[in-house]
Amino acid sequence: MSSFLESRELRKIYKEVRKYVKIGPIFLTRYEKARITGARALQLSYGAPILINKPKNLIDPIKIAMLELKSGILPLTIRRENPNGEYQDILINKLILKKD
Repeated sequence: MSSFLESRELRKIYKEVRKYVKIGPIFLTRYEKARITGARALQLSYGAPILINKPKNLIDPIKIAMLELKSGILPLTIRRENPNGEYQDILINKLILKKD
């Protein structure tokens, strides 16, 4: 019965995201995820402040960028375009991040 309730909640979340996202999938694609983590890791390696409380033994900027993305704290937008020139700017916090 819990799986039924979970699926019900997921459908509710999917509908909310679909109202906001008009172009492309409601999920953060693996290409967008790679681009975001790479850009954020580059920023961190050049001395940008870390936006989360990181574990003491974690020094890899890519892993820190992944933690920041999973926590939903990054204030970034993605521009998705159609071939006809229409586009939509989407906050990454609005998209659903798939579990790895």
